[in-house]
Amino acid sequence: MKNIFFFFASLLVSYTISAQPGGGRPGGGQMPNGRFYGKVVESKTGKPIEYASVQLVQNKMDTVTKKRKEVVVAGMLTRANGEFSLENVPAFGQSKLRVSIVGYKSYEQTVSFDLKPGGGADMMSALDKDLGNVKVEFEEKVLDNVTVTSNSNPGLRLGIDRKVFGVDKNLVSAGGTAVDVMKNVPSVSVDIDGNVTMRNNSPQIFVDGRPTTMTLDQIPADVIESVEIITNPSAKFDASGGTSGIINVIMKKNKKVGYNGSIRTNIDSRGRIGLGGDINLRQEKVNFFLSGNLNQRKSISTGNTDRTTFGNPNSQLTQDDKSIMKGTFGFGRGGFDYFINNRNTLSVTGNFVKGSMNPNNTSTMQTDLLGTPMITSLAERNSVSKNNFRNVGTMIGYKHNFPKTGKEFTADFTFNQSRSNSSNFITTDSLDFNTKNIVKSSSQRQDGLGANKNYIFQADYVNPLTDKSKLEMGVRASIREVDNKNDFFLISNGSAIYNPLLSVNYQSTDKVYAAYTTFTSQVKNFGYQLGLRVESSDYQGILPDKNQTFNIKFPVSFFPSVFLSEKMKNDQELQLNYTRKINRPNFFQLYPYTDFSDSLNISRGNPNLRPEFTNSVELSYQKVFKKNKDNLLASIYYKNTNDLIARYQVQETTPDTILVNTYINANSSYVTGFELTQKTKMNKWWEMTVNMNLFSSKINTGIAGQPDQAALVSWFGKLNNTFKLFKNFSMQLSGEYQSKTILPPGGSGGNSGGGGRGGGMFGGGGGGMFGQATSSQGYQRANYFVDAGFRYEFLKNKQASFSLNINDIFRTRRSDIHSESPFFVQDVFRRRDPQILRLNFNWRFGKFDPNLFKRKNNKNPDNGQGDMMNM
Repeated sequence: MKNIFFFFASLLVSYTISAQPGGGRPGGGQMPNGRFYGKVVESKTGKPIEYASVQLVQNKMDTVTKKRKEVVVAGMLTRANGEFSLENVPAFGQSKLRVSIVGYKSYEQTVSFDLKPGGGADMMSALDKDLGNVKVEFEEKVLDNVTVTSNSNPGLRLGIDRKVFGVDKNLVSAGGTAVDVMKNVPSVSVDIDGNVTMRNNSPQIFVDGRPTTMTLDQIPADVIESVEIITNPSAKFDASGGTSGIINVIMKKNKKVGYNGSIRTNIDSRGRIGLGGDINLRQEKVNFFLSGNLNQRKSISTGNTDRTTFGNPNSQLTQDDKSIMKGTFGFGRGGFDYFINNRNTLSVTGNFVKGSMNPNNTSTMQTDLLGTPMITSLAERNSVSKNNFRNVGTMIGYKHNFPKTGKEFTADFTFNQSRSNSSNFITTDSLDFNTKNIVKSSSQRQDGLGANKNYIFQADYVNPLTDKSKLEMGVRASIREVDNKNDFFLISNGSAIYNPLLSVNYQSTDKVYAAYTTFTSQVKNFGYQLGLRVESSDYQGILPDKNQTFNIKFPVSFFPSVFLSEKMKNDQELQLNYTRKINRPNFFQLYPYTDFSDSLNISRGNPNLRPEFTNSVELSYQKVFKKNKDNLLASIYYKNTNDLIARYQVQETTPDTILVNTYINANSSYVTGFELTQKTKMNKWWEMTVNMNLFSSKINTGIAGQPDQAALVSWFGKLNNTFKLFKNFSMQLSGEYQSKTILPPGGSGGNSGGGGRGGGMFGGGGGGMFGQATSSQGYQRANYFVDAGFRYEFLKNKQASFSLNINDIFRTRRSDIHSESPFFVQDVFRRRDPQILRLNFNWRFGKFDPNLFKRKNNKNPDNGQGDMMNM
C-alpha cells in the first residue's frame, strides 16, 4: 500500500508540475527535462529518514506582477528507505533543493545539471543526476528538556472581515471567565451582569466555530486561545443572529510533538479560589489534549429604584436592594486528533460543565400613595435561590485533504445537552412604618427544571478552481429540543400549595436545515465573493397541561451575501459587503411562563413571535503601516430590521392590577454607525489599541398608544495599553466609556447565548435582578471603568508567572437606566463587584523527545510541508 501511495502521489506531483506552462528554448521545440535523485539520512547515524519533505525550487518570472518569484517545480516525501526521485525537472537554470522535517534543521543546496555545450550522447546521462546522501542534523533547540516559551501571537490581529483577539496577552482577564475576556475585545460591550452586546445587539456565541449551549460565564478565560469577532458574516455562516454578528471563542489545543501543558491557580480579594491545568500530548499519529478548571465565585451587587406609577392615585416607590451570590463551577475538556495519514484526520472533543449559583436578594420598599392624605407603606422582600446546572457536549469531526492544494472536505457532528434545576423562595413582609415590626407576611416558591438538547451536523467542501478562484459549499442541520417546567407554590401555614394557573410545563422543538455556496475570485487587485444560503426552519411549542400547540414555519428563506474588495497601493484595502440575516426569537422570548421573581419586572414570553429579518451593508478600509506593522481599520455600517422583536407591556388584573413585560413583533428599526480600530506600537515597550464606535439607532414600534422611540446618537470607546516595564515585568491598562445609549429593543435572539451571568440558564426563578430594563422607551446613562493587570515572568524561558489584576479601579462601573411608558417612569441604579483583586500563578511545562522524530511513522500534517501537494 505504501508503494502504491508513493507511486500515485509522485504521479500526481509530476502531472501537476508538467501541466504548468514553461518557457521554450530559443529556436522552438520542447525544453528537455531531467531527474534529480538521492537519499535523506541522519548526519550522525546515517539512518534513512522517511516522510521528509523534498522540494525543488526555481526562480521564474510572474506574468501577472512582472516580477521574479520562487516556484516549486518538483516535490515529494521520502520513502521508507529515505530515497527520493524528482522527475520532469527543467534542464536549464539553477535550482534549490530544500529538505525539511520536524525535529531537524532545514537543509538547502543549490543544484543543476552538468550540461556541456554541444550536448550529444552525454546529455542523456547528465540529465539523470544522483545527489547522493543528503545529511540533515537534529534541531538542537527542540532537544532541551524544557522548551516552553511565551506565546508570540500578537494581542490583536485586524482583518478586513474579522478581528482576532489573543487571550494569552490579556492580563486583566487571567483567572476569570470569558465574560472578563470580552471586556477587552474591540466592538464588544459587557454590562455589569455579564451580558454581551456587539454594536448594541446581542451576538451569536460560537465555540470552535460551532454554536454552543454554554454561556460565557461557564467558560474559564484560561482555556481560551483567542476570540474572533465577525461583524457581518457571509452566507457560509449560520443566518441566525440578525443584527448581531458572531463571537467565536477558540479553545486552546496544541499539536506540538512531545508534551506540554500548564498548571494554574488563583485567589481573589473575597477569598474565592480557582484551580486549573491542561496538557497536550502529541506522539506519532495521535494528538491528545485535556484541560480542567474549578472556580469559586462570590458576587455582591447593590442598587436602588425610584418609580412613579400612574393611576388613581399615583404612587411613588423607593426601593433599596442588595444581592449576594455564591457559586462554584467546574469545567473539563478533552479529546484527541488521530492523523490517519497525511490527508485524513479524525478529531473527537468533549466538554463537561457543572456548577451551582445561589443568590440571596434583600429589598426594602417604601411606597407612597400620592392621594389626600398621602398613605405610606413599608415592606421587606427576601429571595433565596438555589440553582444547579450541568452541560455536556461532544464533537466528532473528519477532515480530508485532496492532493490539489487547498481542496478539502470536512464533516462534523456536534451534540450538546444541558440540564438545570432551581428553587426560589420569596418572602414579603409588610412592616409598621414607625416600629418596623412585621404586620403581615406572605411567601411563595418557584421550582424550575429544564433540559436542553442540541444536535448539529455540518459538512463543508472547498475546491480552488484556479490560484485566483475558489468554490465553497456546504450543508447544515440543527435540531434543538427543550423541555422546561416551572411550578408555582403559595406558602400557607408552612405548607406549599400548588398553583396550576401560575405554573407552566413547556416543550419545544426547533429545526433548521441549511445549504450554502460561495464563489470567490480575484482579478488583479479586485476580489469578490458571491454567496447564497438557503434555510428552512420549523419551530413547534407545546403546552401539554393545557393542550396548546404553537407552530412557526418558514419553508424556504434565501440569504444572499456579496463581498467586494480592492487591494490598493501601500498596503491598503477597501471592502464593501452586503448580507441578509434572520433573528429567530430565543427560548425565553417564546416561553409563556409568568415570572414573578421580581415584583417590578413581571415577565412572560410570547410563543406567537415571528422571526425578524435584517439587511446589512458595511464598507471597510484597512491600512497596514510599514513601520512596526501598525494597523488601522475603519468601517461604516447600516442595518435595517423588519418585524422587530420588541418589548411590550400589558396591564392585567389578577386580582391586583399588575404590569407584565412581554414581547411582540413591532415594525422596524435601523442602526447606522462608524467604527474605528487602530493598533499602534508606540515604541519598544508600549503597544496601544484604540476602538471607537459612533452609532445612531431608531426604533419604529408601530404599537398603538406607545410613541416611537426617538433616534439617539451614541458612542462607545475602548483603550487598551500594554507596557513592557522592564525585564520580565509587563503591565496592562484598559478602559472603556459608553455614552448615553438607547435601550435595545428586544434582547438576545437567535438562540445566541450571548448572556453572561443571568439567572435564566437555571431554568426559572433565579432571584430577579431588581429593576432591569423594561419594555418601555428608555436609555442607559453614560458609564465608564478602568481595569489593570501586572505580570512577572520567571524561571528558564519564562516558564512561570505571577499576575495581579484589578477591575473597576475607580469604582465607576455601574448600570444607570431610565425608562418610561404610559404606565410609569422609572430610574434604576446598580453597581456590581467593583475593585476586585485577583492574584494568579501559572507554570508552563513541556518536553520534546528526540526519539519521537526518529520513529518510522513520523508524520506531522501541521508542519506546513507534510502534504506533498502543498509543497
